[in-house]
Amino acid sequence: MSTGLVCDERYFWYDLGDYRSLMGGHPHIEPGTFAETPESKRRILNLLAASGLLRQLRLLRPEPVSFEELCCVHDATYVEAVKTLSSKGGGSLGPGVPVPAGGYEIAALAVGGTRRAIDAVLRSEVDNSYALVRPPGHHAERDRGWGLCIFANAAIATKLAMRDHGLARVAIVDWDAHHGNGTESAFYEDPSVLTISVHQDMVVPERGAIEDTGRGPGDGYNINIPLPPGSGTGAYLAAIDRVMAPALRRFRPELILVASGVDACASDPTARMLLMSDSYRIMCARLLDLAVELCDGRLVMTHEGGYDPTAAPFCALAILEEMAGVRTEVRDPFGELFEDEISGHQCLQPHQEAVIDRAVATFSRER
Repeated sequence: MSTGLVCDERYFWYDLGDYRSLMGGHPHIEPGTFAETPESKRRILNLLAASGLLRQLRLLRPEPVSFEELCCVHDATYVEAVKTLSSKGGGSLGPGVPVPAGGYEIAALAVGGTRRAIDAVLRSEVDNSYALVRPPGHHAERDRGWGLCIFANAAIATKLAMRDHGLARVAIVDWDAHHGNGTESAFYEDPSVLTISVHQDMVVPERGAIEDTGRGPGDGYNINIPLPPGSGTGAYLAAIDRVMAPALRRFRPELILVASGVDACASDPTARMLLMSDSYRIMCARLLDLAVELCDGRLVMTHEGGYDPTAAPFCALAILEEMAGVRTEVRDPFGELFEDEISGHQCLQPHQEAVIDRAVATFSRER
């Protein structure tokens, strides 16, 4: 099996600043390093190299997308604001939207990295691919960035792939712990893109409810599975098997794109979920099987969140090992550390099952 990896040194140069700058320079917030730093993503790349897996992946070079291509999802006025602020030395477009000097070009390159990963699969250069891009994108809305996301990497790359390759149906699965509100918004009225987000309930306030199913012709093509805090492997696998897989089989996508945040791991500082690296390995295997069944194995992942710089690399390594069909000698020490402490919480719990039952009832009815 041939697996592509998109990465570029410039992704690690996007400077999000500190707590104070993220909150628009609030005078009473003490400066300090924010959780989203280049380190957690760079350490993924370094662990891939140290494990020997990197040598077995096909490295794919990204190119930035154009201003006009960014505007297939975003308003031109917003894109211009990012470009102008970037060219003037950087600043903030609001809380959680830092734009450093040169940030426009790096953010456009992140979209281009996701696009390159998709193109490589659709052109049969590789069987599947992973875009290790930064900054993340799934919170970016049409007219504004949000939650550290500048441009909607997955949404823009999907629209460009549909235009360039003539795809009629694409599914976007988001397993980041935070709801993919920007991706949802981009396709909320579009029946040609099935969006599925499994996330921690209410981490993104007022977004990600089961009842948010799409609008107009897109009704029924947006699926939210808001799991309770403390959900582990059992809850995620039930969500995949009972909600996600039936929906994908009904939709029959020509490509499955995964917004791959690894911030649902047990030690992530930004969420309260209990996944471990092997959880992601099993989840990835489920998606690979569905891709083989439905769309000739066309599976692409684009990186989103994941903020524990020591644990996130092991989660990403597990995913990429599964995609490449290779098991390295690396063993995750955090899985062993947490196994005794949280093993009893990895099974599907009744209150988690109740959420999944509601999602099943919502999306199994005739539309």
